[in-house]
Amino acid sequence: MLALNIMIKNFKSKLNNFITGMVGTTNSATRDQWIISTLNSFDGGLKILDAGAGESKYKKYCTHLDYTSQDFAEYDGEGDNKGIQKHTRDYSELDIISDICDIPVEDSTYDIVLCSEVLEHIPDPSKALIELDRVLKPNGIILLTAPFASLTHYSPYHYATGFNIHFYNFHLEKLGFEILESTPNGNYFEFLAQEIRRIEFAGKEFSDKKIRFVGKISIYVILYYLNKFSKNDKNSFELLNYGYHIKALKK
Repeated sequence: MLALNIMIKNFKSKLNNFITGMVGTTNSATRDQWIISTLNSFDGGLKILDAGAGESKYKKYCTHLDYTSQDFAEYDGEGDNKGIQKHTRDYSELDIISDICDIPVEDSTYDIVLCSEVLEHIPDPSKALIELDRVLKPNGIILLTAPFASLTHYSPYHYATGFNIHFYNFHLEKLGFEILESTPNGNYFEFLAQEIRRIEFAGKEFSDKKIRFVGKISIYVILYYLNKFSKNDKNSFELLNYGYHIKALKK
C-alpha cells in the first residue's frame, strides 16, 4: 500500500510538471542561488555580517569568509499561531543576539553585510538600513533581499507585506550607496502561480471546504496558462514579482 501511494504521488508530481512546468515554484531556489553565487564571488578573508540570520542557513557558504551571524532570537517558531509559521527554530549557531537596529559592534566593522528576507520583520526597516550602513566599512558591499509582496508569516513579527524597487533606490541612495545590481526574482505570472499552488494548503488551513476534482482541473488549467505567459513575459516584474535581489556599494 505504501509503495502504491508513493507511485501515485510521483505520478501526480510528474503530471503536474508536464502540464504546468515549474511556474510558481522557484522563488526560494532562485534567491538562494543568487546569494550563494554572490558570496562565492568574494575574496577570502573578508568580514561578513549575516544580519537577521535566523538559523544561519548561509553560514556553510561562507567558509572562505570571516562570518558573523546576528539575530534578535525572539521568534520561537510558533509565534502567535497566525498565518504561516515555521514551527521550529534553532538559534544555536548565532554569534550576536541583539536588535538589528542596535548591533553591539564598532562602526565600519564589516566588509560585507547580508540581510536576506528580514526587512519585512522589522518595525522600522529604514532604521535597520541606517544601522547596517554604520557597521559596514567604506567601499563595503551590502546584499539585500526581501519580498515584493508576502503573506503573513512569522506573526507577530511581520510588519510589512513587501518592498518595491523604489524603496531600495530611495533609502540606499539617501545613505550614499551605489546600487550595483537590482535583479527581480520572478514576475507577475510566477507570483500568481505561487499563490494558486497554495490554494489547497490555504483551503485546509483556513476553510472547511475541500477542492473537488473540477476545482483541481481548473487549477491545472490556470497554471498551464500562467506557465505560457511567464515564458513569453515582457517585463511584468514591474507590476509584481517575488522580490528584488540588491547588491550595493557603500561609497
